[in-house]
Amino acid sequence: MTGSGDRSSDGWGVPPGGVDVRRPNSARMYDYYLGGSANFAVDREAAEAGLSAMPYARDYAVANRAFLRRAVAYLLEQGVGQFLDLGSGIPTVGNVHEIAHQQDPRARIAYVDHEPVAVAHAQALLEGDELVSIDQADIRRPDEVLNAPGVARLDFHRPVGVLAVAILPFVPDQQEATALTAAYRRACAPGSHLAVTHISQLAASSEQVAAAEEVMAQTPTPVRWRGPEEIAELLHGYELVEPGLVPTASWRPERAPTEDEVARANAYAAVGRC
Repeated sequence: MTGSGDRSSDGWGVPPGGVDVRRPNSARMYDYYLGGSANFAVDREAAEAGLSAMPYARDYAVANRAFLRRAVAYLLEQGVGQFLDLGSGIPTVGNVHEIAHQQDPRARIAYVDHEPVAVAHAQALLEGDELVSIDQADIRRPDEVLNAPGVARLDFHRPVGVLAVAILPFVPDQQEATALTAAYRRACAPGSHLAVTHISQLAASSEQVAAAEEVMAQTPTPVRWRGPEEIAELLHGYELVEPGLVPTASWRPERAPTEDEVARANAYAAVGRC
């Protein structure tokens, strides 16, 4: 866990250009929950407020990261050797390229994020790696994403693993979110996959959900919690692989999770094939 105190630049010397450190940011809050260092005092304060409102916030982040590892490994086993990571966030330990290159050193990864700190951090981390790229683009604009320089280096005539881990809650409108997943599906060749996690009410009370949404409403990226039926709509057009749409900790776990672990993650996950 990152330390306490006011680290206004947190290892950057000065914040990257164009970064507003006066308002908390969801990507940097998520980084804080995962124990990263690319966050600012305002993000830590909001993250701690989030923990007060929703004590399971860190469980959610950790469960998402564990699912990401399992999903990427599964896709590599299916012969998928290129990945488009939508809303990749801060590249903390265990990100897609690290997971993929352990199994396939030739795998190509295109990260996309709208948050300047995430992009600046990734650019510094990935400098000189010809197989991994980061583009600053808004995932709500598929044409912008698909034409971004790094993404354009993927071969969309071959299967692509599209990763939408903990990102679709930031597209609150159901119709827009469903249209987005459809747009990325249409861009991909048959045999491509979509891996999704989405925050959902399991252990959380209705009061906690409302409080958590209120915290995120103070950031530039408010969130929407969805039930499994709404999440399933986002996967329209995909054939879900076993075990289908299930609580995140229950998707092909490396060990059987406890009921408490399943509930505290407050999220569902699925991988679909088109």
